[in-house]
Amino acid sequence: MAESKDVSVVIPAYNEEASIGPVVEALVARFAWREVLVVDDGSSDGTAARAASAGARVIRHPYNKGNGAAVKTGIREARGDVVLLMDADGQHDPEDAPALFGPVGTYDMVIGARAAADQSPLRALGNAAFIALASWLTGRPIPDLTSGFRAARRDRLLDIIHLLPNGFSYPTTSCLAFLKAGLNVAFAPIRVRRRVGRSKIRPLRDGTRFLLIILKIVTLYSPLKVFFPVSALSLLLGAAYGLWNVAAHGKIPMGAGLLIQLAVVVFLFGLVSEQIASAQDRK
Repeated sequence: MAESKDVSVVIPAYNEEASIGPVVEALVARFAWREVLVVDDGSSDGTAARAASAGARVIRHPYNKGNGAAVKTGIREARGDVVLLMDADGQHDPEDAPALFGPVGTYDMVIGARAAADQSPLRALGNAAFIALASWLTGRPIPDLTSGFRAARRDRLLDIIHLLPNGFSYPTTSCLAFLKAGLNVAFAPIRVRRRVGRSKIRPLRDGTRFLLIILKIVTLYSPLKVFFPVSALSLLLGAAYGLWNVAAHGKIPMGAGLLIQLAVVVFLFGLVSEQIASAQDRK
């Protein structure tokens, strides 16, 4: 079981001068951390100064690289054995932190799971769709795929840091990578407060990225989870189209043959990819 003195709190921040000071002050007042580390991702306002005056160690990017890039910098620079990641916008309550970092040791990662009622209807609907897809592909129920409030062993994070994108999708990537690598992941309920300022997430753009990341991580670890359904669907469509044409016109059309050929090719690609993934696991 981890204690606060073992924990580096890592907070990526970009133009969050209105909220970062109170966030850091609340953390410092509540627990004796190994450190509170704010990664200022090229802010054009007073984010860095506010964080430093509140008691954080601040690392600055010379220009804006993205939320994920700031997280990766924080993981690399963290001094604690456990990293607690949280947002700079005031949504996360420090009182929930022990439920996340405490079980680290028993678990490799503990993710704060938000209630659907704490999210906007549009975001809750989008997250529900991604959660359903990710849960099916990983074979594990996932209450919250995109929560940025989580704690994990630093050494485990360093193992998958090369997979993390520079944008807003690091929560999705890290969750799926841990699950598909067979690591121990738990979820703990958390409260969410109204954020300070406007969200920097764009639903359409970032939603597309989330979907691609889910497919990327699953095909990296379990390719047949993606290739086999596509192959099976193509085979069924080709066979049904061919049989219907035989019954109606007495011949098999070229389209049916192409769909069946596609099914075979996709399935073979899946088998080869599965072998490659298995070989990577044995290294």
